[in-house]
Amino acid sequence: MPKPNTLERNVSLKPYNTFGIDVTALQFMEIDDNATLKEVLFSKEHPDSLIIGGGSNILLTKDLERLVIHLNTKGIEVLNKTQNHAQVEIQAGEVWHDFVLWALVHDLGGIENLSLIPGNVGTAPVQNIGAYGVELKDVFVSCQALDLKENKQVSFTKEDCAFGYRDSVFKRNKGRYIITSVILELTTRNHQKNISYGAIASQLKEQGIEHPSINQISDAVISIRQSKLPDPKVLGNGGSFFKNPVVLVEQFTQIQKQYPDIPHYNFGENQIKIPAGWLIEQCGYKGKRYKEVGVHKNQALVLVNYGDAKGEQLWELAQNIQKSVKDKFNVYIEPEVNIY
Repeated sequence: MPKPNTLERNVSLKPYNTFGIDVTALQFMEIDDNATLKEVLFSKEHPDSLIIGGGSNILLTKDLERLVIHLNTKGIEVLNKTQNHAQVEIQAGEVWHDFVLWALVHDLGGIENLSLIPGNVGTAPVQNIGAYGVELKDVFVSCQALDLKENKQVSFTKEDCAFGYRDSVFKRNKGRYIITSVILELTTRNHQKNISYGAIASQLKEQGIEHPSINQISDAVISIRQSKLPDPKVLGNGGSFFKNPVVLVEQFTQIQKQYPDIPHYNFGENQIKIPAGWLIEQCGYKGKRYKEVGVHKNQALVLVNYGDAKGEQLWELAQNIQKSVKDKFNVYIEPEVNIY
C-alpha cells in the first residue's frame, strides 16, 4: 500500500474504485490531512489532479496520465448541541455509512434513511445523495472546500450549494472545488422520521414495528438495500448507474397511455419522476450478462463487473441501455456515475 502523503508512480487503482477496474495512475498520493492536500493542489505542479474518495461513483475507462489523490482525511466533531439539534463537522475522507452508524450510536437523527449509501462524506454534497424520501440537503448546514480556480479555501452555505436532484454547484463546476469537510445538523430528540417510502413501510410492517426508532429505520433501509444491491467487495459495481429521469407531465401522459402501470412520483410543478430501473427492465436488460459485464438480477439500475471487465465494456453497455430507453420511451437517462 502507498505511504500517506508520499508521491508514488504507476499505481493500480483497482483497490480504489468499487467497480474493481484495473487501470493505472501515472502518479498517486494518499493524503490524510487537509494541510498537505491544500499544499499539493495549490502548488500548480499538478493542475489536472483527480480526487478519489470512496471510489463508488466513478467508472475508469483508461489509464490516467495525471496525479490521482486518494483523500483519506478522518475526524468527526460535535460543534454545538442544543435540546433539539446537534451540528456535527465531518472530514471528507470519512466513509459515509460509518458516519451514519456513528450518528445512530449517539442517538442523532436525520440520516438514518441514507444508510449504506456507498462513498465518502466529501462526495455526498456533490451528488446531493438521497434515498427513501430523504436527501443530504435536508440536514446540510455548510461545507469547506478548496477552490482550485482561485487557489483559496472557501465556505459554502446550503443556499450557495444550489442543491437539486442528484445535483449541486459542485457537480455543475466539475473539477473546480474539492470539499474538505461538511457540517450537518441532526436531531437530538423528537426525531422527524420519514417512513413514507413504500419499501420502508412494508419492511417495518413485516417486522410488526408500528413506531420505529431511528435505528430500526436504518436497519430496514440496510435490509432493503442488501436485498437489491450487490456488495462491491463480492461483485464490482458503482451502485445506481443512472439517475431517475424527470419529465414534463405532458410527456409522461403520453407514455402512460401505452404503459398504464408505469410507476411514477410527482416531482415539483408539472414534472414527474420515473424510476430508471423500471425503464431499463422494460427494455429487457435486467439480469442480462454480456461476457464480463452485465445488469444485476435484482436491480436493473446496477451495472456489474463479473471479474475482469474493462471500463470501456461497462461504458459501452451503459450507452446501449441509454439508446434502448431513448428508442422505446423517448426518455434520456443520465449517468449518475462520473466517467473517466
